[in-house]
Order: sequence, then C-alpha cells, then structure tokens
Amino acid sequence: MNKLLATLIAGLFATSVYAQTTTAPATPVTTTAPATTTDTTMSTGQSGTAGMTSTGDAKADKKIAKANEKEAKEISKQDEKIDKATAKANEKKAKAQDKAGKKVAKAHEKVAKADPEDKAKAAAKAEEKTAEANYGAQKTMIKADEKAQKKIVDANADKAKAHAKANEKRAEAVAEAHKDAAK
Repeated sequence: MNKLLATLIAGLFATSVYAQTTTAPATPVTTTAPATTTDTTMSTGQSGTAGMTSTGDAKADKKIAKANEKEAKEISKQDEKIDKATAKANEKKAKAQDKAGKKVAKAHEKVAKADPEDKAKAAAKAEEKTAEANYGAQKTMIKADEKAQKKIVDANADKAKAHAKANEKRAEAVAEAHKDAAK
C-alpha cells in the first residue's frame, strides 16, 4: 500500500510539474546583447518554447531546434505509452466484466432450472456466485488500473525530464549565442 501511495504521489507531482511547465502562460523573455536587441517570446505549445524566435546565431538556433525536436519526440513517445497502457487496462477491465457477467448469468440460469423445492437453496448459491464473480471482476479492474497508473506516472515523469532537458539545452544555446555576440 505504501508503494502504491508513493507511486501515486510521485505521479501527481510529476504531472503537476509537467502541467505547470507546458501550460504556463506565455511570458516574453527579453535579452540584450551589446550591439543588438533580440526579443524572444514563448508560446504555449507542446514544448513550451515552440514559438521561440531566432536568437540571431545560426548555431544556437540549430541547437534550440534540435532540443525542441528531441523533446517533442520524447513527449510523443510517452503519450503513446500512456495511450497503450490505458487501452490495455480498459481491455482487461472489459474482459473481467464480461467474464463476471457470464458467471452471473450461469448462476441465474441454474436457479431458473432448479426444482421448486430447491429454488431457495439455488438462489442463495447464485447470490454467492454473483458476489464472487463481482469481487473477482473488481479485483482485476483495480489491478489493471493500478498497473496503468504506474505506467502513466512513469511516462509523465519521463515527459517532465525531457522538458527539463530541452530547457537546459535551449538555455545553453542562448547563453552561447550571447557569449559569441559579446566578443
């Protein structure tokens, strides 16, 4: 239980960090070099800096574009993992529900076929079978959700790491461009 709780808290934290970094309002960042002024603005997009304008340094712009591309690829890859985990969990849950439904139907069928004097006993047995089937289905559904949530948490953490790494690369490229401009 502690592992599950820790995983869910970590996932919530990673998701909130990612959400804050990707859905924050666009804030203009103004940088000044000795001879020129470059106004770079961020637009909210998948990478947070998808709308970044040119720094004036081709080498830095290339590094920024590469960082954006790498981040977008990683986010896309992690989104696919999330979709796959969710689909797999939904499939398992549907199968469990279907299996439970068949067991319940079979139990009720036995009640219908039972002799009048054995109907009460058959009905009690059917209720027991129904409870067992529903419990089994719920247990399977919970496990499927738990497994999917773990994968989603890991994927969101990887997305947050990719975003942080891309921000680092972009900042390094801008700093390098400013250093070159200062020479």
